[in-house]
Amino acid sequence: MTTVWRNVTLEMSPKPFKLITEADIRATSREVFLQWSAMLRHAEMVSVLLWTADGSEILDYSGDLADTVEWARYLGSAGTTRHKPAVRGARGSSLHGTAVQFHENPPVMTYGTLKMIVDILKEVGTQMTGLPVRVGATFDPGPEFAQSPFKYTRHPELLRPDSTGGGTFICCYATLNADNEVYAGYPQGIPQDTPLGTFLGRQSQHFLSDLGFDYIWFSNGFGFGYETWGSTGALFDGERFNPSKANTVADKIVGFWQDFRRECPEYPIETRGTNLGTGIDLASDGVPLKRIYDGGFNMTPPPNSPWAAIDGDFGLEMAGYMSHMAEVPGDHGFPFRFYLHDPWWINSPWFDRYGREPHDLFLPLSVARVTADGSIDIANRLDFLTIDNSYGEMPVQGSNEVTAHILAARLTPPDQPGPLVWVYPFNEYHALTFGAAPDLPLVYYGDWTMREAINAGFPLNTVVSTEKLLSSLAAKPRMYDGSVLCAPVPAAESPLEASLLAFAEAGGAVLLYGPTYPASQRLLDLLGLAQAQPLEGEFTLQMPTIPDQVRHGSWPATFLHRALFNAGGIAEIDASGAATTGERTRLATVGQDGAQRTVAVLVRPQGWHGGQIGWTRATNSSKYVRGRALLQSDDPAEYQLGGRWLRWVLDAMGLSFRYDKPKAGTRDALVAVHRNDNAFFFSGYMPDTTAELRMRFPQGAPLLLGYETEIEDGFSTYRMPRGWQRECRVFVEQTSGIISCTEVCSVEVDIHRRIWLRGLQDATVRAYLPAGADPVVQRIWHGDEAHDAHPFSTAQDRFGSYVLVEDVSGNLVISW
Repeated sequence: MTTVWRNVTLEMSPKPFKLITEADIRATSREVFLQWSAMLRHAEMVSVLLWTADGSEILDYSGDLADTVEWARYLGSAGTTRHKPAVRGARGSSLHGTAVQFHENPPVMTYGTLKMIVDILKEVGTQMTGLPVRVGATFDPGPEFAQSPFKYTRHPELLRPDSTGGGTFICCYATLNADNEVYAGYPQGIPQDTPLGTFLGRQSQHFLSDLGFDYIWFSNGFGFGYETWGSTGALFDGERFNPSKANTVADKIVGFWQDFRRECPEYPIETRGTNLGTGIDLASDGVPLKRIYDGGFNMTPPPNSPWAAIDGDFGLEMAGYMSHMAEVPGDHGFPFRFYLHDPWWINSPWFDRYGREPHDLFLPLSVARVTADGSIDIANRLDFLTIDNSYGEMPVQGSNEVTAHILAARLTPPDQPGPLVWVYPFNEYHALTFGAAPDLPLVYYGDWTMREAINAGFPLNTVVSTEKLLSSLAAKPRMYDGSVLCAPVPAAESPLEASLLAFAEAGGAVLLYGPTYPASQRLLDLLGLAQAQPLEGEFTLQMPTIPDQVRHGSWPATFLHRALFNAGGIAEIDASGAATTGERTRLATVGQDGAQRTVAVLVRPQGWHGGQIGWTRATNSSKYVRGRALLQSDDPAEYQLGGRWLRWVLDAMGLSFRYDKPKAGTRDALVAVHRNDNAFFFSGYMPDTTAELRMRFPQGAPLLLGYETEIEDGFSTYRMPRGWQRECRVFVEQTSGIISCTEVCSVEVDIHRRIWLRGLQDATVRAYLPAGADPVVQRIWHGDEAHDAHPFSTAQDRFGSYVLVEDVSGNLVISW
């Protein structure tokens, strides 16, 4: 394995430095780099992100290295605690009500101590790894990690009372009242109405340069708006959108970045970003991500959110991640962050949230974006939050186990678009927020709907912005032949609409979602749709066959469609004369008080060389609950979920992912599929391991390497563990039976790999081997030898080149 990471960041608190003599700091530093040496050998650079406190160490810095640092020596949220945190808490006491010291006698640290730690980390790290070593400082807007008299006593004007945390988060574009304290950047005190960006920038310049830090990290959404954790914000209060404030708010956010950079012009900025998606941030909070990315601020885009480990909302993690990565500064590279330990809240997600299952490694590491020239861009920076736990311990078991999984995943990263590609309207969403004709409900709807879809098993992990789709198609016209392009209904007569229609007419597959009011008459005529009075509320779903199955009970008969969260009501009906024909299939309708609306169709016009366009209204089945940060999904035991409709239309298009579950309320699996060296790699998360996964592709049922499967009606069926990733090179067309697909040893010169298939019955087998492979197909595997050559041919389809074996029964050994 060659170098796979441009940078690896080891995040840590000062807690492991329990003794602060130079010798002890060196010993702890050596242990840090020793534990992670297997990963660091594959990096170009190493960074240590030091969570000293909550950023108040920067705000309070006077320039005197002898001053004491209020550092993150606590368990729980210490920032707003009215009373001094306790030395020890009562057994079983909640950390949400109080904070306690992690150790009875934590060391006293000065700014000089902190400088010594920074210097030694860089010196020891360089000696042990031979790589450049950086150390970063952190700034957090909230109340966690350490006591903060600056935020909560001297300058509460920075807080926003209606934000997440009950007004305990500061806003990046707030201004400061005057005070007479001594600060490194303001020895005479802070002048009245000083912008926070100006003050923080000047303080950061002094702090970073004086103590030897190399960069700064903006934590927990800082720099990205008013409300960075919740579904409401400056433009949306949970009941109505207010687009009139969008440009004013955006100017304030960009103003923060400009103010900061005037005072701290050179130090790189790395960011945590929000827990949400680009569209959600735009419509709720006016976050001008494009202006931030294009502003020349020397910043990196945010990584995936770590919150899925806490709330299990991997759909939001994946949708938000891809929406932020559709465009990135410089069009290359983005970070991946893994939640290993928490140094404050007494949990270590790898052990006690993930259960040592690697789903939150495999799923986000399957994400790829497409660049302007059609290249595949994958995560090139790796961050670990954090390498120490809440008691300052660094369990080597954690580093050993996650290193093995991550390196295994990076052996086979995405190298071409996946079977499903999200065409993300990054620029269009900005125009619909800040332009002359804003449509905030449509912008808000898109990301929430994709969150619902991914949580319902929609296998999405490749993203391309609309702009990059057009340029990549111009550079490589055939690169999406093996993919379904999934996009919101494009604006009438837009370049995107023309490109998607041309792609489908040439034989490609397109899946559209959302309301059709933006569509052209041409597209409406093609889909056989017209507009009627929009309806909202409770509907019955009318669908000839639901692809998924429940073993006990039945599916709910109704679902809820809330116009506020769905860019309006359901207005689509069949156009006059439109019906199910050889070219058009109406897949689903909904009914309400005698009125009917069409919510899913599929068209395959003659002369399109097999091209097809699917569409679904795709209801976002979630609601706003005051006091809850995120929209809350409807109960699947009580209501149908509209997020499944995307997967069900995909099923009708020939790419089938079905779930056989005990009950309607059983959670769906999350699945991702990426391509590497002509193979298909399936990754998944099973929230409930009693659910069964049933799959079929246009080329047959996928056979996961290392598993047996029962073929039922042409589908392969699997019950998978909680977190998993499996290679698939073989697809089979077979009606029924049990098939085993395993790897066996070579034991022959110039044979690199063998796949052994057993249980074939009148089957057609397609094996997608690596480029340049020299295949051998035989019938018998016995005694470490393969015998009895079997005839085969080679062929090419839109998914790649493959070995074809027809009408075969029994066993088959495919070698190369």
